[in-house]
Amino acid sequence: MNKDSKKLLVVEDDPGLQKQLRWSFDNCEVIVASDRESALAQVRRHEPAVVTMDLGLPPDPDGASEGLATLQQILALTPDIKVIVLTGNQNRANALKAIDLGAYDFHQKPFDASVLNLIVDRAFYLHQLQRENRKLLQSCSASPISDFITGDPNMIKICQQIERVASSDVTVTLLGESGTGKEVLAKALHQLSNRKKKRLIAVNCAAIPETLLEAELFGYEKGAFTGAAKQTPGKIELAQEGTFFLDEVGDLPLSLQAKLLRFLQERVIERVGGREEIPMDVRIVCATHRDLRAMIGSGTFREDLYYRLCEISIPIPALRDRVGDAILLAHHFKNQFYAKEKRQSLNFSQDALDAIDSHHWPGNVREIENCIKRAVIMAEGPQITAEDLGLQPANVSSQPATLREARDKVECETLVKALARVDGNIARAAELLGVTRPTLYDLMNRHGLK
Repeated sequence: MNKDSKKLLVVEDDPGLQKQLRWSFDNCEVIVASDRESALAQVRRHEPAVVTMDLGLPPDPDGASEGLATLQQILALTPDIKVIVLTGNQNRANALKAIDLGAYDFHQKPFDASVLNLIVDRAFYLHQLQRENRKLLQSCSASPISDFITGDPNMIKICQQIERVASSDVTVTLLGESGTGKEVLAKALHQLSNRKKKRLIAVNCAAIPETLLEAELFGYEKGAFTGAAKQTPGKIELAQEGTFFLDEVGDLPLSLQAKLLRFLQERVIERVGGREEIPMDVRIVCATHRDLRAMIGSGTFREDLYYRLCEISIPIPALRDRVGDAILLAHHFKNQFYAKEKRQSLNFSQDALDAIDSHHWPGNVREIENCIKRAVIMAEGPQITAEDLGLQPANVSSQPATLREARDKVECETLVKALARVDGNIARAAELLGVTRPTLYDLMNRHGLK
């Protein structure tokens, strides 16, 4: 980190100490403030990474009330800032209180320049490390789709499929549990398509009563029914030249499935109470958490409509089936919410990470988002615990094994399977594994196999 990027704010009302601190940090761009108002102004203007601050600020130079209030307001403005409190021996209790409020560290007066330099350098390093980590978490999604956070190889392949089919007008149906991100992927299909400059209109079939759904989809003419005071276009018509997203299509009543099928086949609609056929140019995207094939078998979903809707069907895996995504999303939502709540920097404890990794997450992404939001609000200290998350601590730590442990485990399993396949015949097992008999004996001895 060069001098230009190392901005240090010195909050000190004593001009002599201001000069001394300037001299002590000639490798930094030092900004000075002497009271709360000027300190907050400098934070807004320069956004320093590190602050050294005397708690005895005017109008309370002999106490700590003004300094503690300034500390709280600085952290509210920029939660990631590292504040180092400078205090006398007699004010140790106030220094500890400042730490409790979110200060990074404290150093006693009169200060030792070399020790204080070490503390400040460490604060700069930590600030830069946390910033880079946050950027990494935001960008570590290998997904080609913005706003969709994943590191799971299978989910990345699905995102790449979405990217490939987006440019065509083929009808796509997204299948998966509620909360897995189907709506985000539907929006991505629109944004990556040639229709992105037109509207994306969404209708949730499960949220609209059956008696109103037809009028909502196809529109109605004036006088078509009681209360139809004027001609009203439907949602499909509003999506002209854009994308129409039919969410929870598995909840579409049978009475409307035939009319939707005609629209998909002919690409024309008729408003309720109307006789005019209106040609439509829209791209259709559907989503459902239901098993449409099972519904066909039970007679609650038309088979011909299924084949029209599922020209391309893409199953979206549940969060529990995505390797590493639960913790990745937890970090993302934590960073998002602690900034909104103006909390100081928060991290997950090891028991929290284990609990997140081992939890089943039946509500998928929506559940983990709500869980992290609650934890950010409820956490009392600088760490979020499993208790803050409202999750049961994991029985066994889910911390990743070392590469050696992982390799040994796979190696042992492979040996056992090979020996079982050939009924213990060493020569055949060695041939199967592509090693010599002495090598196989060595491997068996290493893993305690007989």
